[in-house]
Amino acid sequence: MSINDSENIEKSIKEANEFMAVAYESQKLLEEYEQPFIDRIVKAMVDAGYKNAEKLAYMAVEESNIGIAEDKVIKNIFATKNLYEYIKDMKTAGIVSEDKQKGIVEIAAPMGVVVGLIPTTNPTSTVMYKAIIAIKSRNSIVFSPHPRSVRCCIEAARIMEEAAVSAGAPKGVITCLTNCTMKATDTLMQHPKASVILATGGSAMVKAAYSSGTPAFGVGPGNVPAFIEKSADITDAIDKIFMSKTFDNGTICASEQAVIAEASIYETVKAESVRKGGHFVEGAALKALEKTVIVEGGGVNPKVVGQSPKRIAEMAGISIPDGTRVLCAELKGVGRDYPLSAEKLCPVLAFYSVDDWESGCKRCIELLNYGGVGHTMVIHSHNDTIIREFGLKKPVFRILVNTPSSQGAIGYTTGLAPALTLGCGTWGGSITSDNVTPLHLINRKRIAYHQTDIRVEAPKTKAKFIYTLTEIQKAIENI
Repeated sequence: MSINDSENIEKSIKEANEFMAVAYESQKLLEEYEQPFIDRIVKAMVDAGYKNAEKLAYMAVEESNIGIAEDKVIKNIFATKNLYEYIKDMKTAGIVSEDKQKGIVEIAAPMGVVVGLIPTTNPTSTVMYKAIIAIKSRNSIVFSPHPRSVRCCIEAARIMEEAAVSAGAPKGVITCLTNCTMKATDTLMQHPKASVILATGGSAMVKAAYSSGTPAFGVGPGNVPAFIEKSADITDAIDKIFMSKTFDNGTICASEQAVIAEASIYETVKAESVRKGGHFVEGAALKALEKTVIVEGGGVNPKVVGQSPKRIAEMAGISIPDGTRVLCAELKGVGRDYPLSAEKLCPVLAFYSVDDWESGCKRCIELLNYGGVGHTMVIHSHNDTIIREFGLKKPVFRILVNTPSSQGAIGYTTGLAPALTLGCGTWGGSITSDNVTPLHLINRKRIAYHQTDIRVEAPKTKAKFIYTLTEIQKAIENI
């Protein structure tokens, strides 16, 4: 390690400690705010994010060279306006519920300082989403961006902080590292003032978050299968799968990774895929594509993440028709011998033919077990019995029906909570199976009123005697 590297690491650690100290003090002020005040601050942040959605999207693509700017604009709008419509009436301060019959009053208490880890695939949208849900729940937040997306994350955090402070929030509630090193990120996660980590990114990052000693919400990878059952509208199914897979060049972890279709409709599915811009890669070209997309030993090649089919084909040294929207690969199995059966954060799709829906069910489970357990799957069908069977049997927490998976899983085209952190439950190594909202970032105090005397059954007697606590106390007094 050079002297310059050592100095930069020390500088980054110092910055992390300073930001945590400021965030801790500002959060202590923020937690005194009542709900109307918090809601006013959140509204100002949403408006500022919406106003800057386009600027931030283009900054993200320019800096990271990942994805499509126009689609990132939509993500930024989703992370502000769509999110706001869902959370605006949430009670996150003071008394949030009261059950007079049970004598229970619930009071929201903020967690404290949130550490937000940001992926390079969805940088500005994730910063705004996490900042908004943190402030809505009266927490401060310190961001650690991916090194390839530092500048756009700093700007997104600045816009959020400026809007929050202008609406009355204390300074320092939203900050973002400018010197991004692993040591600085570790400092944030292990800091004694850190209350909770929101980890969105690769598996290594999420595992580091859970190993830090600080409570964490993490997400796992999403090797999402899309099953097309014979009752489906095939044209509609392919439209939606391609809409999802091409959105921001496949960077959302809930994007489809494989299409599974029953043999009776498989050729129609293939033909419709070609008609919609799919190109099936075969022979030597398929081998070249596999080596380009998946690195030796497993895992997606970072250089293909969020790239266009044309760019990926150039990297692989293969020719594809003009207008290709998705690169398609017919596979016979799942696992290391079939590299493209893994998660691919780019417009590349595996295709499988199966005998029937039961076989399709098994294939989907194989794919999910190969890097997608707990995340998401999608089924295109009009047979409710089969849809319910998939819901009962699949090891995932989002079973999407007749919807594009990228947009459906995050709550854009479904009634799921709008979120860019999607829990995978214990099956996927996560503490929650939910789409993460402000309600995940509050602790709940409970006032519990006396309801009735405790009744105790006397043991080891033939007769059955029931005594109240009051009767027992009187008996003791008379001894």
